[in-house]
Amino acid sequence: MALFGTLINALLIVVGAIIGRLLKGIPENMKQTVMNAIGIAVALLGIQMGLESDNFVLVIICIVFGGVIGEWIDLDKWLNRFAQFLETKMGSPKQGAGIAQGFVAGTLIFVIGAMGVLGALNGGLQNDHELLISKGIIDGFTSIVLAATLGIGVLFSAIPVAIYQGVIALFATQITKIIPEAALELFLQEMTATGGIMIIAIGLNLLGVTKVRVANLLPSLVVVGIAVTIIYNF
Repeated sequence: MALFGTLINALLIVVGAIIGRLLKGIPENMKQTVMNAIGIAVALLGIQMGLESDNFVLVIICIVFGGVIGEWIDLDKWLNRFAQFLETKMGSPKQGAGIAQGFVAGTLIFVIGAMGVLGALNGGLQNDHELLISKGIIDGFTSIVLAATLGIGVLFSAIPVAIYQGVIALFATQITKIIPEAALELFLQEMTATGGIMIIAIGLNLLGVTKVRVANLLPSLVVVGIAVTIIYNF
C-alpha cells in the first residue's frame, strides 16, 4: 500500500496535536518558557536547513519573488479567514489567528525538507515506509509541543502533509521518469534552504521578535521549482 507511510505520518501528527491540547492547562509562565524554547529551536532548525544551499543567491531570488506573489495574492489573509471559519465551527470565533499560526507553523515544519519527499518516493516505488514512519514519530512529538503552545491549528497541518506526500507516493513512478535524479536532488536542496528561511521567520515570530506573514512566503517553493527547471535545462 503506497499510502501507508503517509497515513501513519498524518495520524501521528493528529494524535500528537490532541495530546498537546490536553496539556494546554499548564501555567502561563511555563507555557511562555516553552514557547521561547520552541522559538529558539525552530529558528536553529531553519538556519540548519538554510545552509543546505550551494547557491544562496538563488534562494534569495526565490524568496523575494515568492514573497511578492504571496503579498499580491495575500495568502495570509485567506488563511486567517479559513482559520476563523474553523474557529466559528468549533465555537471560538475570536481565535482564528491562533489556528492560523499553529497551522502554518506545523505545515512548514512537517512538509518542508527532503525526508518527506524521499520517504513518499520510497513508499510509492518500493512499498518501503520506514522513512515516513520515522518522520511521523518525529512529527508526532513535535506536534505535541507545538499544539500545547500554539493551539489546535497544528492538528490541521496533517491535511497538507497527507495530500503532499500522498500525491508524491501515488505518482512516484511517473515523477522519477519525468524528473531526472540530478534535477530532483537540486530541487530538494534549494527547497530545503528556501523553506529554512521561512522556518527561521516562524521561530522569530514565536519569540515575539518579528511579525512576518510567513504564509505569504509559501509561493517561494513554487518559484524554486521553476528556477531549478530553468537552471537544469539551460
